[in-house]
Amino acid sequence: MTATSGSVFSSGRSDADKRRGLRDALNSGELQRWPGAFSPLVAKMVADAGFEGVYVSGAALAADLGLPDIGLTTLTEVAARGGATARATDLPTLIDADTGFGEPMSAARTVATLEDAGLSGCHLEDQVNPKRCGHLDGKEVVPVDDMLRRLGAAVGARRDENFIVCARTDARGVEGLDAAIDRAKAYVDAGADLIFTEALATAAEFERFRAAVDAPLLANMTEFGKSELLTAQQLRDLGYNAVIYPVTTLRIAMGAVEAGLGELSSTGTQRGLLDGMQHRARLYEFLRYADYNAFDNQLFTFTRPGVQK
Repeated sequence: MTATSGSVFSSGRSDADKRRGLRDALNSGELQRWPGAFSPLVAKMVADAGFEGVYVSGAALAADLGLPDIGLTTLTEVAARGGATARATDLPTLIDADTGFGEPMSAARTVATLEDAGLSGCHLEDQVNPKRCGHLDGKEVVPVDDMLRRLGAAVGARRDENFIVCARTDARGVEGLDAAIDRAKAYVDAGADLIFTEALATAAEFERFRAAVDAPLLANMTEFGKSELLTAQQLRDLGYNAVIYPVTTLRIAMGAVEAGLGELSSTGTQRGLLDGMQHRARLYEFLRYADYNAFDNQLFTFTRPGVQK
């Protein structure tokens, strides 16, 4: 297993090392692939599969709480789930921070809180608060100056210079591609380390955006949305620095759960589902069950120096 090193209660890399590694990776010329993890256990599986980072989607987090992605989650909920996910692996973790959970001062507090929780970066969007899912119609964006204040507060609040502040613009579906490009340039000037333009439609739009914006760029390859699903190689060729697959693991899992529950209800047994299940032994590998047992045995047999059993 490669998902986690170090002690059973922490990964081998410090938060600072993860952030430094993420910043270096974004400037490396290599595409960083970040599947979404809706739980710390899924993050362990992302790491084991050989990806470069982990993403925590606001939409997936809300869905896992049984809520729609319309700004109902709180900073406390997001930081708690994000922190647990970040500490599950040695990989850097980027988290969706919506609009910063309020006004610019709230965005500043959001960055400080997420930094304390062990995240390597977050993205803030230029939607009005409360926001909507980026691939739905009916979105509204704030004036550029309002987003610049939001970003300025976020950048000024970080204490680790390597904590990544990513600016997301939803202007493509509201004001058009040219406006989204202009916004992205202004956000770079305001200190954004990474630019995320939501809901670009085609490879040609991704290419045009890359040509216009001189900064690291993130692509969103979410299913059933407005964007053409490009391959990792296509995004490499276009010059993108990172790609997220925000809800992919949740959709895979929920599809399997729904089908499995249907079969269990209709047949009265799970026997026909066993071949599609993760085996108990494999789950225990991800949970490092044997390592925890060994740690527990060391504690159980511990004696103070000089004291005989």
